[in-house]
This record gives sequence, structure tokens and C-alpha cells, in this order.
Amino acid sequence: MNWRQFLTPVQSIDTNQAKAYLEGKQVNDLTILDVRQPKEYEAGHIPGAVLTPLPEITDHMHRIDRSKPVMVYCASGGRSRMAAQLLSGQGFSNVINVAGGFNAWTNEVAFLGEEKGLALFDGVTSVENALAVAYSLEEGLKEFYDSMASRVDSAPARQLFHQLSQIEVKHQDRILAQYAEITGEPVNRDTFEAQQVPAVLEGGLSTEEYANLLMPAYDTLPDIIELAMSIEAQALDLYLRASQKARNEAGKKALIQIADEEKTHLARLGELMEEVLN
Repeated sequence: MNWRQFLTPVQSIDTNQAKAYLEGKQVNDLTILDVRQPKEYEAGHIPGAVLTPLPEITDHMHRIDRSKPVMVYCASGGRSRMAAQLLSGQGFSNVINVAGGFNAWTNEVAFLGEEKGLALFDGVTSVENALAVAYSLEEGLKEFYDSMASRVDSAPARQLFHQLSQIEVKHQDRILAQYAEITGEPVNRDTFEAQQVPAVLEGGLSTEEYANLLMPAYDTLPDIIELAMSIEAQALDLYLRASQKARNEAGKKALIQIADEEKTHLARLGELMEEVLN
């Protein structure tokens, strides 16, 4: 007798289909479940993925929103298929297994453990606090891009770093507008800048940590864009992880909105990479 006949059938898609599926979604439209082990997750994961190792999945089912699609992946597709079958068997109605898993994933990735960077949001009990921290992180990345512009010899590279810096300024402007909309109070840029988190970039890492982790090259425009995409992917991951730990619904909503904007930034950087490579 084949024991597989007793398993609940699940939908499987490959990594290219998974990327296309995610492109059409906002960050809060679904749950991305990583069922590998913590060390695998730390080495690299899809931004925003929730770590739920397969041996522990039955202990954490109550934390997974049944009203949303659940996309499950592991290293190559075996563990995720079993996890998807377990979830489907427990009444989850929209579960998708990523065949090929993370080993076949060639899109942006985030690094480090689930708790990395979350200390920045410790004590954040209001949406105003969350936006102030986010503003500080954007300022850290802006200063990083400005400093890199002063280091490179290539005029096109210098121009690109300045362009990336201005993107962060625009994101800061949107955070200030979001603050004004939520509070109904005039926006004071000086107040936000007084609460900066020193030497920390958007993804919750310092400039030195990024340099050691990514070991980026700055010689060509694709190198610079790849660096920016790595940082934005880390930022997307941090905001999503922070939203899951938010102490109130307003703060969670604000962080998810910022994460959606990071996803838009990533898409724009992808378009920019295509333009540079043509």
C-alpha cells in the first residue's frame, strides 16, 4: 500500500511562478512560510517569510491566518510539500507549495535571524513611535548612499548613488505625510530627525555590518543597484517582521504600509537594473 494516497493533495508552483504570484500581491495579502531550520533561515530567506520549522509546524498553526493564502517553501520542495499537506489537512483552504524551494530562488533575499533588528522597535507602543523609527532608518540609508557618492570615481556611479539617496528622501516625505494623516498634527521634521537611530540603515544593520555581510562592489552600475536591492530586501523583511510583533493594530498597519513601499522600491530597482543592462 502506498502511504502517499492518504495525504491531502496540494497545489505546487515553481519559483518563477512564485515570483509572478508575489508581484501581484501586497505584503499583507498572504503568509509566506519558511519551514526550514533556523540556521538555514539566517543564511538567507525570502523577505517577510515567517520561520516555522517543519517539526514545529503543528505547534504554530494557531498563529497562521486561515483567511489568507499561505505560500510554503523549504530548501528544495520536499519539506514544504509535507507542510502544505499538513496545513491543507487541518482546514487551510489556500495553500501553495513552492517546488524547487529556496535553492532555486534567484530573486531578492534577506539575511539573519527573526529577531535581528527588532530591538530598534522595542518599546514602540504607538504608530507615531513606529514612524519615527522608520524615518530614522531611511535617514541612515540616505546618509550611506551620500557617503558612497563621495567615494566613487565614476560619474555615472556617483549620479546613481545620489539618485538612490533622493529616493530615500521621498520615502521620508511619505512617512511624514503618513504621520500627519494619522495624528492630524503638523509635521515637524526636526522632531523626527532628533530621534534618529545612529549608524543604522533601513534593514536594521549598521554600515559596517552590511559591508561585512554583503561585501559589495561599487565599480559598476549593476553592482550598485544589486547593493541597493539587497538593502531594500533586508528593509522589507525587517518591516514585515516588526509588523508581526507590533503591539497595536495602528502600528502594525503603518509598518505594513511602509513594507509595501519597500516592495515598490525593489520593483523600481529591478526596472533600473534592466535599463542599465540593456
